[in-house]
Order: sequence, then structure tokens, then C-alpha cells
Amino acid sequence: MQWKLFADLAELAGDKTVSVDVEPGDTVGDALDALLEPRPELEDRVLDEDGRLRDHINVLRSGTNVFTENGLETELESGDELALFPPVSGG
Repeated sequence: MQWKLFADLAELAGDKTVSVDVEPGDTVGDALDALLEPRPELEDRVLDEDGRLRDHINVLRSGTNVFTENGLETELESGDELALFPPVSGG
């Protein structure tokens, strides 16, 4: 499964798209762990000192914020697209 990363998160990961080894039935949290574990710089930007997702980081599964579903416990389905991005500002 692939993560799409935006803004400085893509820079920290070294790419805008990162593949992770998760399967349908795993959770969004499993996919996030697979993304962050080998990338400590990205992990520091996404998780707080207690290992929780920072308030300003958005996690989407197929275009829907996972926190409108079961949060990081949301189960993955075949064909899901995952996205991770910081808040967007502009004018």
C-alpha cells in the first residue's frame, strides 16, 4: 500500500509517495508505523513525545479523515489510498 505525503512531510521522507508492507485487514495505525519506523525524522514531525499523532497532522484513507471513522484503528481495504499532510494555509 502507498502513502501520499505532502509539504514538508514529503521532504522528510525523501519522496511524495512511499510504499509500505501492509495488507487489507491491517489498520491505518499499522500502515503509519510501517511508514515512520524507518524514518525517524518524519516520525518526530508526525508524533509527539508520547508517541501520539500530533494534533495538526491529518491522516486520510481514500479521501476521508480517519478520525471520522475509527481513527488509527480503521481497517484497511484493498485499493485504499493513504495520505498524510500537515495543515494547509494560504490566502
